[in-house]
Amino acid sequence: MALAYRSTEIFLQPDVKYKSKLVSKFVNSLMRKGKKSVAERVFYDAMSAVEKKLSDVEPLEMFETALNNVKPLVEVRSKRVGGATYQVPVEVPKQRQVALAVRWIIGAAKAKKGRPMCQRLADELVDAYKKQGAAITQRENTHKMAEANKAFAHFAWSKF
Repeated sequence: MALAYRSTEIFLQPDVKYKSKLVSKFVNSLMRKGKKSVAERVFYDAMSAVEKKLSDVEPLEMFETALNNVKPLVEVRSKRVGGATYQVPVEVPKQRQVALAVRWIIGAAKAKKGRPMCQRLADELVDAYKKQGAAITQRENTHKMAEANKAFAHFAWSKF
């Protein structure tokens, strides 16, 4: 008898400073080669830099708003129908929305070179909060692709 997949969501502990599982998930995604303390320091330094830039907003509230601004609502999935491959627009599940938003923000911060990661991450979070920047651009491109292919939405009836 095979063991069923169990989500690691139940094992995720809230972070120390903000007591938030979302922050903990972000730090885990930011982490490289198991160096969690380095990832935490980068994140907390970025949040303190954000606090200086946006003094009127609570840092955790700003972080959650930035993530919500980047979350995609629809994406395209490839579907093969009778020899042709179509890009079919589908709604994105909640967990995947968070995963994509986190991935896009971290990726956009890593793409900017020449400054410490905490500053790049702070800039990207502020940009996402203001609905601009590379992560928001990626979200818009995803939505445009889904909009352009909505003629194939009737192929979304089956599982991918």
